This record gives sequence, structure tokens and C-alpha cells, in this order.
Amino acid sequence: MTSALTIWTYDWVPEGPRGHVRDIRLRWACEEAGLPYEVKSVSFKDRGPDHIANQPFGQVPFLQDGDISIFESGACLLHLARKSEILMPRDPKGEAETIEWTIAGLNSIEMVSVPWWFIGLSGTSKNPLEDWMMSRLDRLHAVLAEREWLAAGRFTVADIMMSDALRVPKVLEATQKFPALRSYVERAVARPAFRKAHADQMAHFAKADS
Repeated sequence: MTSALTIWTYDWVPEGPRGHVRDIRLRWACEEAGLPYEVKSVSFKDRGPDHIANQPFGQVPFLQDGDISIFESGACLLHLARKSEILMPRDPKGEAETIEWTIAGLNSIEMVSVPWWFIGLSGTSKNPLEDWMMSRLDRLHAVLAEREWLAAGRFTVADIMMSDALRVPKVLEATQKFPALRSYVERAVARPAFRKAHADQMAHFAKADS
């Protein structure tokens, strides 16, 4: 029987992005919650009208849940979180904390880390976003020095979003100055659900090499 949840990713990507393509966030969430899902592919090289109809920017992932199609990894994560209390508590306070920290991963960390990383690729001697990036990591470090997980006193979908943003190699390298952040990422990626999601994504792209 076909699963109601379908995660769409690329059919292939170069070796560099493997393990970090953002469908891993959705895979991880489904593995944590025990939500049945299947993975389907769109072409990496030829992004056609059917792809654009579901993801206007020609990116991945997008998620199909019955007659619902939703794009952007953060939106997909919050959609999945509404399907399982494992991913987000149902009490108003716990839910609010989960939502705010999920959005913080996108808006307060990834919004800075992605351009910071991209500028760094240019080899410029002074990254104009360096101070901003270090300030954001410092503030997050202060939070995680006091708690194991971000929201509701337990692991939630917010930790999937945040730890995935932090485990990007260049960002993770920067966390050497922030031991609470490095420990946080280590805790997150040690979880069996992450290991399964990561292995499956790597196998998906490796299979396409042949």
C-alpha cells in the first residue's frame, strides 16, 4: 500500500551536498515519529513544470500528504509535527516553544549561516558577516549551555531544524568556540532516527551514480 506521506527530493546530487540535502529533515522527523513515508525523486538537472508546480523555486524538498502539497523544509517540519506529539507537544506552551525555536533555526541562524558560508567560499580575507554570525552562535550557546534540548524540556522538531543548520561542516567548525553547541549537535546526530535518515539519503544518491 502506498504511504500517504511522500517526501520528494532530487534523483541525484554531487558528492558535496550529500547528507545535507534538506529532505533529510523530513526523513528524520518521520523516523523519530514512526510516520510511514516514501521517497520519490525529481530531476536534479531538468527541473520541469511538475516540479515547479510543487516547489516554485525548483528546490527540494516538498511533501505530499494526501491532497496536500507543501514546500519549504521548515513548513514541512511543522506540518509533520502536527501529526505526532513526539515531534511537538500538544500543550499550548510546549507547542509555542517548539514553533518559535523552529523558526529561530531558519530565521536567526540559517539566514545568517548560509550567506556567511557562501561568502567564505570566495576566499575573501574578511567575511563581512563574521561578527554577525559569531554573535548569533554566542547567543544560542548561552541558551544551550542551560538545557539539553531547545523546547518543552525534550527533543522536538525544533531540534531537527536547529541541529541540521548547525551540522553543516563550516558552521560546525565554527562551534569549536562554543562547546555547548558542539555537544548539542553531537547529541542530535547520535539519535537512531538521524542515523537512519542520513544513511538512507546517502544510499539514495549513491544508487543514482550507477
